[in-house]
Amino acid sequence: MSDGSPERIDSVIGPVGRHLTLADLPSPQTERWVARRKAEVVTAVRGGLLSIEEACAHYTLTFEEFLTWERAYARFGLSGLHARDVEYHRLRKTKNLAHGT
Repeated sequence: MSDGSPERIDSVIGPVGRHLTLADLPSPQTERWVARRKAEVVTAVRGGLLSIEEACAHYTLTFEEFLTWERAYARFGLSGLHARDVEYHRLRKTKNLAHGT
C-alpha cells in the first residue's frame, strides 16, 4: 500500500542515451556546468529520479535557474544549455518576437 508519496525510481535514460542513477549525477561541488551535466540534472528531475526541490538544494540552484535549464533543454536540446549559445537563443527569441514570428 502506498503512503501517498511518489515511488522512487532507480534510473532514467540520460541525455546521451545511457542509464543514469543518483550515483551518476554530477557532484554537488561541480563548478563547471557543461551542457551535458545540466541536461543530466534536468533529465533526472523529469524522470522522477529526484525532485526539483532536491535538485535545487543538492546543487545550490535557484528554482528559476533550474527552470531556465529545463526550458532551454526542452526547446533547444543540449545546444540550448551551452553557455555560449544561451545569449544567441535569447537574442533570436527577442528578434523573432519583435518581428512577430
